[in-house]
Amino acid sequence: MSELTEEQAKAELARLAMEIAYHDRAYHQNDAPEITDAEYDALRQINNEIETQFPALIRSDSPTNRVGGTPDSGFSKLRHRVPMLSLDNAFDAEEFAEFCARARRFLGWTEKLAIMAEPKIDGLSINLTYENGAFVRGATRGDGTEGEDVTANLRTMRDAIPERLHGAAPASIEIRGEVFMNKADFLALNEAQAAAGQKLFANPRNAAAGGLRQLDPRITAVRRLSLFAYAMGETSEPVAESHAGYLERLRNWGFAVNPLSRLLATEDEAAAFQAEIGAQRSGLPYDIDGVVYKIDNLGLQRRLGFVGRAPRWAIAWKFPAEQATTVLKEIRIQVGRTGALTPVAELEPVNVGGVLVARATLHNEDEIARKDLRIGDTVVVQRAGDVIPQVVSVVVDKPRGEKAYEYPSVCPACGSHAVRPPGEVVRRCTGGLICPDQRVERLIHFVSRNAFDIDGLGEKTIQEFYAEGWLHGPADLFHLPEREAEIAVREGWGKLSASNLSRAIRARRVIALERFIFALGIRRIGDANAKLLARHYGSYANWRAQMLAATASGSDERLTLGSILGIGPAIAEELAEFFGEPRNVTALDELAAELTIEDAAAAETADSQVAGKTVVFTGTLETMTRPEAKARAESLGAKVTDSVSKKTDIVVVGADAGSKARKAVELGVRTVTEAEWRELVGE
Repeated sequence: MSELTEEQAKAELARLAMEIAYHDRAYHQNDAPEITDAEYDALRQINNEIETQFPALIRSDSPTNRVGGTPDSGFSKLRHRVPMLSLDNAFDAEEFAEFCARARRFLGWTEKLAIMAEPKIDGLSINLTYENGAFVRGATRGDGTEGEDVTANLRTMRDAIPERLHGAAPASIEIRGEVFMNKADFLALNEAQAAAGQKLFANPRNAAAGGLRQLDPRITAVRRLSLFAYAMGETSEPVAESHAGYLERLRNWGFAVNPLSRLLATEDEAAAFQAEIGAQRSGLPYDIDGVVYKIDNLGLQRRLGFVGRAPRWAIAWKFPAEQATTVLKEIRIQVGRTGALTPVAELEPVNVGGVLVARATLHNEDEIARKDLRIGDTVVVQRAGDVIPQVVSVVVDKPRGEKAYEYPSVCPACGSHAVRPPGEVVRRCTGGLICPDQRVERLIHFVSRNAFDIDGLGEKTIQEFYAEGWLHGPADLFHLPEREAEIAVREGWGKLSASNLSRAIRARRVIALERFIFALGIRRIGDANAKLLARHYGSYANWRAQMLAATASGSDERLTLGSILGIGPAIAEELAEFFGEPRNVTALDELAAELTIEDAAAAETADSQVAGKTVVFTGTLETMTRPEAKARAESLGAKVTDSVSKKTDIVVVGADAGSKARKAVELGVRTVTEAEWRELVGE
């Protein structure tokens, strides 16, 4: 990634956000992935690498901030007491070693870490809640915060999910695991599907997900689903000191735990274990796509905590994957909400590792020219996790397409000029608000999972209603219930579906501040940054007022905004530019008038004396690392920034503190030593 310019990185992140979102929907909502896991992981890996190198370019729709998929509208939703987050990936020994090194640096730890290794089952994550030892409810992972209530379906899995835990158990505990289908059961299911003239499942994961998400539990009961338990959500009391100890408790309670799981004395044993499991992979009765490695000590896990969508104490080391050849049938141009024209390859569907691949990204016009890709070419589709392009090359000894591909110079959606500024790799539509694809993409983002998450308003529906002239901006969405009768008589609709849509829209007239901010689609404001802003400003009225104050260049509020941990000056500029445009503010006010925007939920900080306080750390800390200190402060409800201003409440002064400590004294801001800070937070 070091060879990328900032403009090239910006274009690549735009392409990746679109492509990953497409495949998220195919995998999580439709149970019909179009690419392999390894290919998907490759997309996420390169996205993470670019964001690490160019943190100021992180987009509002960054895949880094997303987990799972939108819960299906056919099920009621259950909120997880502790979020079900995803895992970062490693693809070789070097990346795994860096994961361990990062954890040790965060902790200030010098010893090698004991690691629990568990084969990574390719199934559907599930969260089971037990109260007083009895199974009371279960939900899919969903978007990580809330999932689908599939309790009735899970109760049919009597051999895998005990109705009561055996022996002593906490008053309340969330037990997590993976629902999967054995290969033999999958083959038998597809044989039955074929005999009945019904659609075959692509792989065991799809069959398991489809079986668990049946509205009729009787269908689930005959799918022969299995479960391995492996993780813990919220618990009313500690159950073990180590992850290995927790797995033993799971076995005693009556759950199956993967028998290949092994406690490694140190991280140095991981490479040998990875090779050992990789050699066994093809002969296992179930599908795995790697090994999950977790720091065994639960106390260290708590200290490490989470960053973005993933824990700092666990990583999935994925197996290498494959290549395949197929025919490039067409090159289709997609127009994103920022006007970027992104090429997508339409392929002759090819089976790669058990999944049919029918589409691939082509990055940009330079990549097409460099590889001399032509419609009709036979191409190599790469699945390896360390390769960026999905279409690697042309098979030159096969018949070639007749002519080189000509990249469009006009927008396929609105006919406006598509301009490529000097030094950039992305060609953009100049149509702006007159371009239907850009408007539609903004509306699709607005109703997406981490935004307003309105059931029944998918891409096709948004496009349909936009074409009808019913939608121009986000505020129009909340007037759709007035058209319920018109919607009900449209093709593919009906009274019930129209009524359900109206109900879903009305339900979202009350929205959390963080979701509201994310939904606006401001560049670089992803889910994580929206949460940071919501927690920092507390209420919509305060956020709006302070953002308007930040529009003045060099204003105190812009400086404060740019120093919020995780925000930075580049994102502060994007926010200031958004609020500096009067039309944006008008649209914002029209939208807010339709809604009740809830204040940011205060962190559950017990009797924390620093909740709501703005804190700055400076100098060298001796009893904890800087990242650990910041993470601990935020967990107690404090707002951590990197610069001192008159709005700062506390400056924690470590050894060799410099200008920040001096500025705190000049401004009359309270300063405390590291020891005084630990006493203040009850450590």
